[in-house]
Amino acid sequence: MSPLTVVTVGCGGRGRVYSGLVAADSRYRLIGGADPDAARVAHVRAMSGQADFRGFASHAELFAAGRIADLAIIATQDSDHVEPAIRALELGYHILLEKPIAKDLDQVERVLAAAERANRRVLVCHVLRYTRLYAEVKRLIDSGAIGEVVDIEHAEGVGAFHQVHSFVRGHWSQSAVSSPMILAKCCHDTDILSWWMGQPCTRISSFGSLAYFRPERAPAGSTARCTDGCPHVGKCHYDAHRYLGDRRDWLGWVDPLLPGKSDAEITAWLREKPWGKCAWRAGNDVVDRQVVSMEFANGAVATLTMTAFDEGRHTTIRGTTALVRFGTSIRDLTGRDLVIEWLDGRRELRDVPAGVGGHGGGDHGMIAALIDEFAKSDPRTMTTGIHASVESHRIALAAEQSRLAGGRPVELAAP
Repeated sequence: MSPLTVVTVGCGGRGRVYSGLVAADSRYRLIGGADPDAARVAHVRAMSGQADFRGFASHAELFAAGRIADLAIIATQDSDHVEPAIRALELGYHILLEKPIAKDLDQVERVLAAAERANRRVLVCHVLRYTRLYAEVKRLIDSGAIGEVVDIEHAEGVGAFHQVHSFVRGHWSQSAVSSPMILAKCCHDTDILSWWMGQPCTRISSFGSLAYFRPERAPAGSTARCTDGCPHVGKCHYDAHRYLGDRRDWLGWVDPLLPGKSDAEITAWLREKPWGKCAWRAGNDVVDRQVVSMEFANGAVATLTMTAFDEGRHTTIRGTTALVRFGTSIRDLTGRDLVIEWLDGRRELRDVPAGVGGHGGGDHGMIAALIDEFAKSDPRTMTTGIHASVESHRIALAAEQSRLAGGRPVELAAP
């Protein structure tokens, strides 16, 4: 079988991750990339190893060339997914679409409708479903081993420096420009909760706010930028000078060439770019903590906590005959991946080795499964096809609606 040909639209951090995985797999051939930043396109070109690779300055320029590949990876910024996704579908591309699908449900429905009109497949990058650990949890639930699921407690600790890098200084710092944080960061989590439950969500309430990374919480004497002679340089956890040292590699997510530049060049860059701003004076407006309460059609309930001030995912699933605990905290405490505790007192600890690469092997697992997923006769049966992925967006957007209304419950119509 001939390799599946691929183009990447949006050659930023996630676009480069998927491009690298595709380029390393002989079942694919990466033949094009589009991005306004020529250095990013050059980086993807080098990854591809293809002499006939074609670079473009925009998705419009790429699509003006017609359909030049089988599959388009759409990895532009959150607010820029819809137009290139719909155009690619109209040209006959299948799509690998970075999450979130879009910023609101109307736009999500537009992409879904375009896929159905074109009879093309859209696989959404909800990579956690492709991890060995979360897939094992799904098998446990579906087998009946823990009885009927009663409730799920799930938390995502973003990590304090990650919060500042991406959601205070970075591309996702303003909801209107990107999307609400509960969608941008946690539609992974609303997706796996929906997947584990196997039921539609019917009611949601949510509370949260931006309470810490605000100007009035800034340390005394701090300056607008870390490079302005701030007296807290070297002592503040969020000091941008860390990009010269232990956080240097994080700059690669912004620009793949930055980590290799000199300290003087990076310092000059920090004086101009958002990543040099004080963490309390960055003009950000997305939350730094949020909790979501969900009720599902069968009466089961779940909570999702997102916080800047923890790291990793932590989960407890309670069934009528056993409960399951797993995640970063369980691994740290027990050295094992998953703990099952039965009502009769039995306790089992299991290892579920992670796959290779990012998101616990989920990135690699998704690319490995891609061809088989596209071959499914019914797109509704795809593991993270757009039909399956709409529910995560319904939940996240309803949560944000509730939060903005002071926690007022939101009833979700049947999907």
